[in-house]
Amino acid sequence: MDREYAEPLDVSALARTALMSPGHFQRSFRAAFGETPYGYLMTRRIERAKALLRRGDLTVTEVCLAVGCTSLGSFSSRFTELVGETPSAYRARTHEQGAAIPACVAKRYTRPVRGREAKPLA
Repeated sequence: MDREYAEPLDVSALARTALMSPGHFQRSFRAAFGETPYGYLMTRRIERAKALLRRGDLTVTEVCLAVGCTSLGSFSSRFTELVGETPSAYRARTHEQGAAIPACVAKRYTRPVRGREAKPLA
């Protein structure tokens, strides 16, 4: 899922690969990762969307489609829920202070996490 975040989620195929029923796979996934497979996938998509929005050369709609979302409204709602601001506001904000931070560190601190209030690096 991490590598193919832009592809549609097929829980049945993932479950077959793991030699589990879809229901057992979803329960096991939640126990291991703390969220459903869909929630995990959306977190990866939002994480990638943040990186694309920081670049500033794509519109919010282009970013939405690039990360595999098909509905701009759902993408914006989930982005706002996880990040704490709209994609447009995030894109418009300056990200220069984070530019000097190594990518591996920035990824850790900009990763969207459910249940925790999002805080910008700046």
